[in-house]
Parts: sequence; C-alpha cells; structure tokens
Amino acid sequence: MEITKHVHACLVLRKGDEALVVDPGMLTPDFDVDGLVGIVVTHEHADHWTPEHLRRLQDASGGVPIVAPAGVAAAASDFDVDVVGPGDERTLGSFALRFFGGRHAEIHSSIPLVDNVGVMVDDALYYPGDSFAVPDRPVELLATPCGAPWLKIGEAMDFVLDVAPRRTFATHEQPISSFGRQMADDRIRWAVEQGGGEHHVVEPGTVLTV
Repeated sequence: MEITKHVHACLVLRKGDEALVVDPGMLTPDFDVDGLVGIVVTHEHADHWTPEHLRRLQDASGGVPIVAPAGVAAAASDFDVDVVGPGDERTLGSFALRFFGGRHAEIHSSIPLVDNVGVMVDDALYYPGDSFAVPDRPVELLATPCGAPWLKIGEAMDFVLDVAPRRTFATHEQPISSFGRQMADDRIRWAVEQGGGEHHVVEPGTVLTV
C-alpha cells in the first residue's frame, strides 16, 4: 500500500488500481484520484472535509461510499454517509478499515467536543484524526498530528510512545510555522526511536509504502 501525503490532513492510499481518500479538507488543494473506491472523513471540522471536495471526488468516480462518524453525517446531510463509530469495521474495495476513539481531543472546555474516529487501514496504517486514541493492535505506520489548537507537542510525543509504531510521519501541520514543523519532526523522531522505530520527514506529495 502506498500512502501519499497531501497538504495538512489529507492522505491518499493506493493499492494497485484502487485508491482511498482520507480527510479531504479546506486546506488541501483539489487533486485527482484514479480508481477511487471510498472516502473516509474522521470528523466534521472543515479542515478535514468540504462539500466541494466530496462532490468533486464523487462526481469523478461515479459515486463512492463516504464513511464517517455521526457528526459528519449531520453536517454533510446532502451526502449519503455510512456512519461508523469505535469498534466498527468496513471494507472499501480491497481496503480493510477499523475505527477507534469516538471523540475529538479537547480544544477548550468552552468548545463542545465533536465525534471523531481514528482509522486503521489493513492493520498497517493508523491515522487518529484529531485525537490521541490508541488502537488495540500493533501499528506499522502512524500518521502523527503535529500542530493544532488542541495539541501540544508533549502530548503528541506521549501518543507516539503509547502506540509504539514501527514508523511515523507528521500530519496536520498547517497551523504551525516551518520552524515549528522542524521541531515537531524532531520530537516525534525522538519518541518513535524510543521503541526502535523510524520517523519519516514528509512534504505534500511524499509517498510512503507499507
């Protein structure tokens, strides 16, 4: 499986002639995907999905399933959303999905929490959305959020230590500067190396393989 990092929170996963899109949000420029079999949205915030992205991807593919938690289904009421929660499993094309967590990490007590699911794909890649939900199984490659109003880098480091993946890369990077991104990469690298793992420094367009 190939994982292409797009701007901010969006990933495109590919196996052969099939592709899966995760979190196509407002900070990610339009992109084309051949062989799309499904779309996963981890939660309702606009940096993780937009109606324009969903409509464009569905129009180009002839209509594919959208899998997301209940909050997304409510926010994206113009779309047919397959609602999932923690513990659920789905298969989209040849991609096997497992979902974890259930709630967005707290930004502040004054801001209501929303639904959020972390998604594990083929028991290899884990992407937590906007959360530090730890899956109940080993992780080969962890997409690690590195910059957000709900995140401090020490929490991201503890998350990596708890998951103990073999490999990491940083995502959700748009809220921080290039200097902040370098510091985040350094801290995530330290955390994954405590378990003998490896950190990949990625930019939009970087392709990783699991």
